[in-house]
Amino acid sequence: MAKGIIKEESIKFLKTLKKNNNRDWFNAHKDLYLKAHENIIEFADVLLNEMNKHDKIETPTGKKSLFRIYRDVRFSKDKTPYSDHWSGGFKRATKKLRGGYYFHIAPGNCYLAGGFWGPEPDDLKRIRQDIDMCHDEWRKMLKDKTLIKTFGGIMGDQVSSAPRGYDKKHPAIDLLRYKQFILRHKFTEKEVLSPDFARKVSDVLKKMRPFLNYMSEVLTTDANGEPVI
Repeated sequence: MAKGIIKEESIKFLKTLKKNNNRDWFNAHKDLYLKAHENIIEFADVLLNEMNKHDKIETPTGKKSLFRIYRDVRFSKDKTPYSDHWSGGFKRATKKLRGGYYFHIAPGNCYLAGGFWGPEPDDLKRIRQDIDMCHDEWRKMLKDKTLIKTFGGIMGDQVSSAPRGYDKKHPAIDLLRYKQFILRHKFTEKEVLSPDFARKVSDVLKKMRPFLNYMSEVLTTDANGEPVI
């Protein structure tokens, strides 16, 4: 099997883990985890190589992109010790390229996401300032046919009312309410297991670039369009 192809056994491991999410079972089947984990590392390495063909990624290796399967349950009501999915994230390189990418692989729940999950207060303030001043441009960007077809539209947590400093009747109040700015695309399990999945993922993430590049320009300039870095 060529490198980078996600094996059916790696998905099957997650299905079995979900039914046996305890330390005794996991320790007794550590060899299955290690084989599956190595397969996902190979996939992430190939994906990273594909992405670097069209974007600059700071994350150095596929392994470094992966999130741990061991859950931090200290402050969670869910005390199951292991995640029931494979996931990883890639950060764009340099201060001028903002935003990040994420992949999530779980039985019946496979998707990609990209954008801004938790903008710092100053960044969120600058984004809202741009929405306030350029909401027609935002509307045009978010109505792009490729963006709509691939991602459906922008998503993320929102404030319940108007953000501080903005009127509830603002013509772009629906956009100003966002605290996160995320694009997401779902895949079927069959697609995840296909030989060219890494390339498909890279192609989908590439279609986020107009949005990420616009946001990067906003976050590296002031309200007058002057560079701040």
